[in-house]
Parts: sequence; C-alpha cells; structure tokens
Amino acid sequence: MSKRTEKTIVDIAEELQLSVSTVSRALNDHPNISAKTKERVKKTARKLGYRPNALAAGLRNNKSKTIGLIVPRISMFFPATISTIIQNKLQEFGYNLIICQSNDSYEQEVALVNTLYSARVDGLVVSTTLYTSDFSHFDIFRDNNIPLVFFDRVPKDYNVKVIKGDDYRGGYIGTTHLIEKGCKDIVHISGPLTCCLYSDRVAGYKSALQEFKLPFKKSRVFFQELTKENAWQTCEKIFSQKPYPDGIFASNDTTAITISEYCRSINLRVPEDVKIVGYSNDPRTEIVSPPVSSIDQFPGMMGERVVAVLMELINGRQTVGTRYSQEIIPIQLIERQSSAGKVKVGKKKLSLS
Repeated sequence: MSKRTEKTIVDIAEELQLSVSTVSRALNDHPNISAKTKERVKKTARKLGYRPNALAAGLRNNKSKTIGLIVPRISMFFPATISTIIQNKLQEFGYNLIICQSNDSYEQEVALVNTLYSARVDGLVVSTTLYTSDFSHFDIFRDNNIPLVFFDRVPKDYNVKVIKGDDYRGGYIGTTHLIEKGCKDIVHISGPLTCCLYSDRVAGYKSALQEFKLPFKKSRVFFQELTKENAWQTCEKIFSQKPYPDGIFASNDTTAITISEYCRSINLRVPEDVKIVGYSNDPRTEIVSPPVSSIDQFPGMMGERVVAVLMELINGRQTVGTRYSQEIIPIQLIERQSSAGKVKVGKKKLSLS
C-alpha cells in the first residue's frame, strides 16, 4: 500500500495558478479575497483532500484554540452534563475541547496532565480523582501561566481558580429534610474523605444532627466509592440487624436508587418505612419507582461559569502569584416521593433552596 501524501496549500495554488498567499487568505475568509475566488479555492481544497494543519498554525501564533478537560468518568451524569455544556460554550468562542477520563486513577491523571501540556492546550479544566491529594503535577500549567480551572472535585490548599458546589449546605439540607420528615435514625453513605466534596457533605450531615439534638453515630456513616455494587453491599450491612434506620442520605443518586431497590427486595416500604435522599438530581431519580428526592447541583450553571472564568483568564492572563477566589454554585433540594411525609408538628419548616 502506497503512503498517502498530504496535500498542502502549495498544491492548491499550483492547481489554480494562484499565489500561495492568496490561497491561504481565501481559506481563512480574508475580506480582501473575492467570494468567487474563495469558492474556487475551497472547492479545489475539497477535491484534493486538503486538511489544514492546526498544529502548525498553533505553533505560528502560539494559540492552539484547544482546551483540555479531565473528568473522573464521562459515564457519570454530573461530569457528562458539565462536559457537554463546556464543549458547547467553548465552541461559541471558537475553541475545541479534548475530553479525557482519569477513571479515578491518580497515575492516569498525572499522565493526562503531561499529555495535554505537550498538546499545547490553551487552558485546562479539571475535576480531580477521588484520591488526588498532591497537586504538584499541575504546577507545569500554573507556573507557565496557562489558565487552569478546577470544578466540583477541587483542591483545598492550591492556589488556582475553583468553582464548586455548596457541598456543606447540600449535606446539611439533605439531612435536615429527613429530620423534618420525622426521621430520627439517619444513615449517611459518603464517598472517600480524601475528596473534599464528601468531607463537606459529611460536615453538613453532622451539623444538622447537632442542630436537632440527634446523636452522631459512627456506625451510621459509610465511606466508599459510590457504585451500585458498593451500595448494595452496604445495604446488606445496614439491614442485617435491627433497629433499621428510618432515613438514609446518600452522596450520589446511583447509591440512593440502589438503596430503594434493596428495600423493595426485603419488603421495606419507601417512604413509609425508610425515607431516602440522594445527590445530583440525576434524571433517573424522576423515573424510578418511587421517584427519589435529590440535591440538584445545577451542572448547567457550573459548566457555564467554568467557561466564563476560563475565557476571562485566557483573555487577560493573570501573573503567577495571583490569589484566586473560590466560586460557590448553589444547590437545591428536589423533593420527591422517596422522602414524602408530614413535617414534624411544632417545628418550623426550614427553607431548603
């Protein structure tokens, strides 16, 4: 098989007996080139199979017009939704997006950071792994003044731009809602505390218990990767002996939906016997039976803010040493049947938005 020869603007120029500079300007829609010439050039380019060399163009103007995005898993609702928003918004500004998955592997995250730096991306957007505690692999972006934005899973003590959900309030609101619905023995299923958003949600859970003078029990809190398999195994532990909890607050909706399935398998009624609240407002929460109450994180708002902040950084590079602010995206409880019930008599209902 013969090796394919890439066509260049020189080939187009020779085909049309035009100068290389005229061909280049026609391909880039220069206003001084007539519409007729532009059409001739583009038609010939298509015929010859010409492909513009974006890498070479980027090297010339020091702009790749490409942004890197690293997320834990594109299969999860929240990062998938944000990735879509980020890509669509970046296209409005003329940028392309390279989407990478760390698969919650720290080693993979490190490798991806180096790969995207070598690809000369104009900026990097990151939601870290569950286990990232050393952020030094991002120094190559920060030290070279390349815009770097973290969202959702973010560092606590690393001087970068951060956009995150109000996870403490989310934990507080989810737990308070169950208490106001009459629950007195509430289990919390959390992700690993190496990830700051879960530590914030646990802190909110504890604060709600304390405010309503309910005891905090270590045996009622579970830390794990929030998969369906882990959720089922945890349910087997929770319901292996009585007394059963009357409320469960889960840190993601996959876990909350699995809890509901497990309760049905052992003939426990939701919400009559056990009330459930999840986190993220995954569309599945509306279509399962019963529909599951959940904390909405507004991924659309977060995605739009990520792009807006990124464009601000790209268009007005801030110098190394700048102290970056943290931006908090609000949360809201979406109440559904899984936590239905009467509010406690004599207790003023808390605003949950």
